[in-house]
Amino acid sequence: MSQPIRWVLVVEVLPAQLINFKNVVSDLVASTEKEPETLGYEFYMSENDTVCHIYERFANSAAIMAHGATFTKHAERFLAACKPIRFEVYGNPSQEARAAIADLKPTYFLHLAGFTR
Repeated sequence: MSQPIRWVLVVEVLPAQLINFKNVVSDLVASTEKEPETLGYEFYMSENDTVCHIYERFANSAAIMAHGATFTKHAERFLAACKPIRFEVYGNPSQEARAAIADLKPTYFLHLAGFTR
């Protein structure tokens, strides 16, 4: 049985792009909510609205690939409103999934021990 894959993408909201960023986030959440194997998709803003941490949890690598198709529809707007500054992946995605997210230069962390309820 494959383990879920999680990641945290940290982005800096670009100057004068906060409203556009919030609008594209709203659209992304609405689209992603339809993906049955995306188990979590949450955005956390800093108090000064300049940095956002995006927590995503997928059932498996196939779910990452399905999410990629959804994200592609919004990618141009998303990247026009923010700049990725850190990307940490927790788990062991397939080579195909790793290739799909390679442009974001992720750092991978393999599961050592623990549990989730």
